[in-house]
Amino acid sequence: MLPRRSLLALGPALLAAPHVARAEAAWPERPVRFIVPFPGGSTPDLTGRFVASHFSDVFGQPFVVENRAGAGGNIGTDVVAKANDGHTIGLSINGPLATAPALYPSLPYDPTKDLKIVSLLVRGGQVLAVNPKLPVQDFASFVAYAKAHPAELTYGSVGAGSGGHLAMEDIKARTGIRLEHVPYKGFGQATLDLVAGRISATVATAAAVLPQIREGALRALAVTSAKRMPQLPEVPTLAEAGLPDATSYGWQALIVPTGTPEERVGRFAREARVALATPKAQQAMEASAFEVVTGTPEEAAAFVQAESQRWGEVIRRLGLKLEG
Repeated sequence: MLPRRSLLALGPALLAAPHVARAEAAWPERPVRFIVPFPGGSTPDLTGRFVASHFSDVFGQPFVVENRAGAGGNIGTDVVAKANDGHTIGLSINGPLATAPALYPSLPYDPTKDLKIVSLLVRGGQVLAVNPKLPVQDFASFVAYAKAHPAELTYGSVGAGSGGHLAMEDIKARTGIRLEHVPYKGFGQATLDLVAGRISATVATAAAVLPQIREGALRALAVTSAKRMPQLPEVPTLAEAGLPDATSYGWQALIVPTGTPEERVGRFAREARVALATPKAQQAMEASAFEVVTGTPEEAAAFVQAESQRWGEVIRRLGLKLEG
């Protein structure tokens, strides 16, 4: 037992520590908005709902998913960036967080100043797929055919500046091939047109083309991930096909407004890891061809900075500028 004098000396510290703990423990004081910048049923929506459900359990208040879709995710991301109520967090993807600043001269938020990246959540490689009537069997023959038929081939993406668009432009620059870009508003119509032969190729998230590849309606030539996808184990990576520096992913991250207390940010990162470590979450992500890649805020910030630099250079080389 400590002497009375020692207890008196420790008094201020004993009082201060519980006070700080109680102040943070009192948060949240009411339901929290969890912004997902894409429609219900999308992969970001699925990820967000796993995280929001777990946060509701551990923080003792509902984390209510609010779908704020539009502008490739910029609208919902802007909602989080401008939130000042202390009870708004969200999820975003590589576009709004890493490439939008280079693409949009009038972007209404600054990812580096207005947002804190809490943690990466999941990532997924993309698939280079072609119509099977195209007389190519692998990436090498695709490049050879494209060089032999300059400007005759087309490829679809979900819009200028999208992950698929930038990945294909990167491939074009590295190989010297020419394909005309055909932008779409969504994966559905792009995939339908590819199956029908109205376009020649696409680079798309695996979930968008897996069913058609398995049915033989599309042919997969390569994946953009660093390793082969478990869902397409027979399809080589771009590195295996001869492009070692062309690895790319679509990814999702947990975000909060700048100024969110660091203690809370750290706990969000730890709890996000727990939320996505459950067998149910792991199975759902695998079915969508995504893998869980949670980590620390510091790791996430470094990753996003590297992505911004890499794709910013591609965007500037292409001279891409978008409005909205």
